[in-house]
Amino acid sequence: MVEFRLKPGTSERFHRLIVENARASVRDEPGCRQFDVVTPRGAADRILLYEVYDDPAAFDAHKRTAHFAGFDSESAPLVAEKIVTLGNLDYAGTDG
Repeated sequence: MVEFRLKPGTSERFHRLIVENARASVRDEPGCRQFDVVTPRGAADRILLYEVYDDPAAFDAHKRTAHFAGFDSESAPLVAEKIVTLGNLDYAGTDG
């Protein structure tokens, strides 16, 4: 999970960049199972990501992709704070 707190006036540009990165991750990375982008209601300066990868190696591979590198460098000036939380998926809620 990642929480971005954005600099004022940057949310539209950041949103375009992160959606492109999310789409490329799900489309092009076999180890990326889910990549959700969430804007909390009433908080356009915050973006939350929920990403699911097969394993730590798949996440490491994600961080080495060209689309991630492009996103990371283009979005860095837009970000005031970035909080990354790594965890283990204990239950996915897909039992039907």
